[in-house]
Amino acid sequence: MAFVDQVKINVKAGNGGNGMVAFRREKFVPNGGPAGGDGGRGGNVVFVVDEGLRTLMDFRYQRKFKAKNGGNGAIKSMTGRGADDLIVQVPQGTTVINNETGAVVGDLVAPDDSVIVAHGGRGGRGNIHFASPKNPAPEIAENGEPGQEMEVRLELKVLADVGLVGFPSVGKSTLLSTVTSAKPKIAEYHFTTLVPNLGMVRLPDGQDFVMADLPGLIEGAAKGIGLGFQFLRHVERTRVILHVIDMSGVEGRDPYDDFEKINHELQAYDPDILKRPQIVVANKMDMPDAEENLTQFKADLDQDELLAEKPEIFAISTLTHQGLTPLLQRTAEVLAQTPKFPVKEAETVKTAEYDFQQKPDFTITRDTDGVWILSGDKLETLFKMTDINHDESLLRFARQMRGMGVDNALREKGAQNGDTVQIDDFSFEYMA
Repeated sequence: MAFVDQVKINVKAGNGGNGMVAFRREKFVPNGGPAGGDGGRGGNVVFVVDEGLRTLMDFRYQRKFKAKNGGNGAIKSMTGRGADDLIVQVPQGTTVINNETGAVVGDLVAPDDSVIVAHGGRGGRGNIHFASPKNPAPEIAENGEPGQEMEVRLELKVLADVGLVGFPSVGKSTLLSTVTSAKPKIAEYHFTTLVPNLGMVRLPDGQDFVMADLPGLIEGAAKGIGLGFQFLRHVERTRVILHVIDMSGVEGRDPYDDFEKINHELQAYDPDILKRPQIVVANKMDMPDAEENLTQFKADLDQDELLAEKPEIFAISTLTHQGLTPLLQRTAEVLAQTPKFPVKEAETVKTAEYDFQQKPDFTITRDTDGVWILSGDKLETLFKMTDINHDESLLRFARQMRGMGVDNALREKGAQNGDTVQIDDFSFEYMA
């Protein structure tokens, strides 16, 4: 199955059911009052972790998810049936992001995690709720509240305890295949690994952890060059980084220069990544010049004043299995001491403040024909919940607009008696 780790989909929660206008019509109740029932709640769209999924491939074929609407209210004050929630299964490690605002809706990392992505609308009230001494038989009922609708971006970040980073062809895939039962594609050319590969490392003492071989980096990866940008998203989840370096230098690259370049790309993407433990894996030590290059690498590392903490170095050869046991044992020890890194919420808070400041209750524009156009989420929701088939409901909506300040705003914009005002696809005549 192809590995897909980023998709955009549209979700639509169910609308609430409409309230009903009805009256009691019973033989021995001569003055029967209102008896219209409320509408039922619309279904939510809920994302739930399915541990059996490993990719977002299924979302390539289904891009729209819509929950059912609530049932309408009925006579004799009967409430409409609430709709069932729409359950959407996603892989563990999926982040749900509002594509319009960039706000994080949910981060599903635990096996039992779930999040309501779109809330269903509440049911509209029947006319039984609008009775009063002045109006004992109201012909007013609400339509159901519209369910939330949005485009969301799903990002899958592999859940690995340990991530292998490094330039292409340094031996990451070979290391993974040697210490786990994973079978990644291995070949003697760059970018053999195009998608993350995961494997389980099991030690003789009973310890185990998940290791991920992540696609190779090149310079400029943090800016989207090559495969690195796709790779960098996945390293965010890892708790320990194994920095694999080709110590043989057979491709003419300087090992310490490779080390600095990879760390530069990690820092450019997210400075916090370098705060997590990093172990240098000096690979291909079975090659002729590897020992000399390792000695020079350690000397360069000691002279580097920018590194606050020098990483541990383990010399290995995936071909001869030299040094693998000490490396894995030390990795397990560091992993046991390293907590999981919390999900960042700064972007969510910033976006929420932006929405609060930038979205007014209503806006007024005028088209080329001189028609005044009213828009805005709050105003449009109130209109959609208005039953335009009953005059009393329309009068109630007119009072709601006046209370929101729509009348005064139209007057200040220059609206005159007889001008046409439009909300959605409904038009009416403005009267000051």
